[in-house]
Amino acid sequence: MFWTTAAIVLVLTGAAFFWARGRARKVVNGAYADLHSLPSYHGLYSAMVTFILGVAVLVAATLAFNTWIESQLPSALPSAVQEVSDFQKSRIIEDGKALARGDIVSRATSDDIADARQKVAEAYGSLSSIKVLVVGILAIGMALLAAFITNRQVAPRFRARNLSERIILGLLIVSATLAILTTIGIVLSLVSETFKFFSHVPVYKFLFGTHWNPLAGVFEGKINEDSVGAIPLFVGTFMITLVAMFVAVPIGLMSAIYLSDYAGPRTRAWAKPLLELLAGIPTVVYGFFAVVTVAPMIRGSGEAIGLSVASESALAAGIVMGIMIIPFISSLSDDVINAVPQAMRDGSYGLGATKAETITKVILPSALPGIVSAILLGISRAVGETMIVVMAAGQGANLTWNPLEAVTTVTVQIVALITGDTEADTAAGPAFALGFTLFCVTLIFNIIALRIVQKYRQKYD
Repeated sequence: MFWTTAAIVLVLTGAAFFWARGRARKVVNGAYADLHSLPSYHGLYSAMVTFILGVAVLVAATLAFNTWIESQLPSALPSAVQEVSDFQKSRIIEDGKALARGDIVSRATSDDIADARQKVAEAYGSLSSIKVLVVGILAIGMALLAAFITNRQVAPRFRARNLSERIILGLLIVSATLAILTTIGIVLSLVSETFKFFSHVPVYKFLFGTHWNPLAGVFEGKINEDSVGAIPLFVGTFMITLVAMFVAVPIGLMSAIYLSDYAGPRTRAWAKPLLELLAGIPTVVYGFFAVVTVAPMIRGSGEAIGLSVASESALAAGIVMGIMIIPFISSLSDDVINAVPQAMRDGSYGLGATKAETITKVILPSALPGIVSAILLGISRAVGETMIVVMAAGQGANLTWNPLEAVTTVTVQIVALITGDTEADTAAGPAFALGFTLFCVTLIFNIIALRIVQKYRQKYD
């Protein structure tokens, strides 16, 4: 129903545009010279006000009603289940909501829980019907009111163009502010949940512990501080990222050098698009490629020389991840190398340097800031990858420096903790702590890369 109401508001937006534009033409009888703003500006102003106010009321009313409904559902639980834990209550409420939506839920373990689910489903359905009716009336009513008021404002000297441009400027400012506030919100959410987690678990046990099993006490509603050591996860993340960079950086950088300074126009015309095509392949396809092709090949090669190779290994995941990152590094490095002024190349050739010497002594140092940025983007892409790791490296928190064994990464464990049936503070706490730690590590790498970029940019600008 939300999207139906949004569609109606969108239709009213179009109607407001044509209504206001037609009224602007009518008030001057076609003599546009008497209008301060063209009729299209009057229509644009009316349409923007109608759309903004209608959508704003729709979103605000929906969020308010959702919050109100969530606060009312616990009171719908019968007295027979009031003594269960908060975690079980939350699961009953979620199952009741799923039952009201018609989703399939697991079979109840007792008649009391089944009755509680039904009570929650009935309450949720009733409250949702009220929400749909009231939100629809408010949003559509506001859109109609805005269209009517803006239509009545149409007059020969009405500054519709100025107001439209101010609204557009306001939207641009709001967009920029939202981007900044989103970043701040991400940091604050990570910090608050992480501090809550560290109020139960010492920081040193999380950062330097070697055993990872955060769900050990989830059903008892507590966190086992000896089972949340993140060292295996960071070792696995570092090892897979390192393997990926060993594959992606040399191949990507040398591909960029060839395409920018050695390949002819005809070769470049088909080679670069073909290379960039790798960036458009879904990561799950890379995962299949790792499982079906790369992992068996590594295992067979290892066994041929007497090495024990796991069916899921960090080496297989890292190699495939490196292949996936090649186009990012290659394309960005190629653009940066091509941006080096031709005068620097000509000056080097004029002094008697060869093409290879010009590339290594002049072009690459000049393009180093951009190349570092490309490598940093590749590292960020590798650290944040999940699907390839799940399919090719496994999910077991194995503390090892052997790339031939199965490992897991931080992002895989975050997904495993946040999703599924483990929606509790004891499961979400470790996930937020992992996210915050990964955020800090990435920030440190960004600062180091920024310092390198600034140093060499000052030298070669």
